[in-house]
Amino acid sequence: MLYEPRTFRLKDGREAVLRTAEPDDAAQMVRYLSDTAAETEFVLRYPEECHFTEEKERELLEGFKSAPNSLMLCCFVEGQLAGNCNIQFNDKIKIRHRASIAIALYRAYWGLGIGTAMFNALIDVARERGVMQLDLEYIDGNERGRALYEKMGFEKVAEYPDAIRLKDGSFRKMIMMRKVL
Repeated sequence: MLYEPRTFRLKDGREAVLRTAEPDDAAQMVRYLSDTAAETEFVLRYPEECHFTEEKERELLEGFKSAPNSLMLCCFVEGQLAGNCNIQFNDKIKIRHRASIAIALYRAYWGLGIGTAMFNALIDVARERGVMQLDLEYIDGNERGRALYEKMGFEKVAEYPDAIRLKDGSFRKMIMMRKVL
């Protein structure tokens, strides 16, 4: 899917651009995936699990552009990738009213309004598509994420105990949330 680029101001006054992820973003995206995995334990991979090549990432991003049921957006600040988000639509009749979303940002861009802008974009796209409910999951302990999700109108609907196992052997719950549109 494609998205018309949008420009907005960050809380610090800089300008940001939210747009469809492009194959030419592959090099920045490969670094971003590894870097964000190192910055927080609240993504589903460790840095050493990021075996993405620029070529494979380019193919993936090209696929997103033509995929009828998914959209990946990237946010750029001063030409640098700050974060990304995506939405996955369901094509099965019984669950077509729902879509799943995910979001991640470099730590340097936390608290600047990018997450809110990304959520607003995903919500707009979902409404245009006729979606009635957005779903997301997060790892228990991600208080910054939880606060953003609640601010955007998401409510907790379930917990999945021991869904995440960390390297030290400890477990974390996965929290499921939804937003009724």
